[in-house]
Amino acid sequence: MTTASIRFVGFCGADDSIDPRLLGMMAHSYPFVEFGVLFRPDKEGEPRYATEEWVNRLSNISKLSVKTSTRAMRLAAHFCGTRVDEILNGDDTFVKQVKDWGFQRIQINATAINGVDTSKLSRAVPHLLSIVDKHPDLEFILQKNEETQPLWEGILNEPNSGTGDRSLPQNMTMLLDESKGTGVLSKAFPPPPKEYDVGYAGGIGPSNIANVLTAVLDVAKGRNVWIDMESSLRSICNEKDVFDLNKCYSCISSVCELGFFNHPHYLG
Repeated sequence: MTTASIRFVGFCGADDSIDPRLLGMMAHSYPFVEFGVLFRPDKEGEPRYATEEWVNRLSNISKLSVKTSTRAMRLAAHFCGTRVDEILNGDDTFVKQVKDWGFQRIQINATAINGVDTSKLSRAVPHLLSIVDKHPDLEFILQKNEETQPLWEGILNEPNSGTGDRSLPQNMTMLLDESKGTGVLSKAFPPPPKEYDVGYAGGIGPSNIANVLTAVLDVAKGRNVWIDMESSLRSICNEKDVFDLNKCYSCISSVCELGFFNHPHYLG
């Protein structure tokens, strides 16, 4: 049996096209699953961008799961567009909102394709660090790629961010995705640096998740890592772009069959 160091398998882009009750059922059966919700006000209600009404329903289901099973759904809020601008300007109003909804992690997608002005990232470092410090119970995830380098490098070089050895605050991690959210598979997976934890994204999906997990765990060498996917989980149904739960199940099946998690559905 393989001993895995997988924190989560992230399914991002859950939206109004899927009943949140089905997400709750999946999360209950497979606790390694994390659902990611994209937040970008100018696209709310479009495919991949849930409405506030839908998020409220998801929140209620997540909170109910705590009462019935003592385990909350794993939820990640992926900030895009003006939601990123707000947090980089030191405004944590929406951070408080997603925390109240029950999200445990916040990913900051500070890239142009996500509607963010990247010319001022280096100046945003103190503002972001102040918010991270105010919310120690949340995990903040930075996309680490060439475009976001002024932000993450500025934080690593900030004297107050650690011991001076290029560390991050304890409640910060990074997502390695050189595709910058475009869904292009990475040619190689770099090992996690010793100073902070990382996840991997970019082109991962049902057709290659087994190979990706094997490669990621090989370079991780026992470190806790996670993977995240989005574009590969979409399908066209009745001429609509929808979040496809069948593709999520396909990924879960591959994970369990590889022996990364002891689950009776696949390991009888």
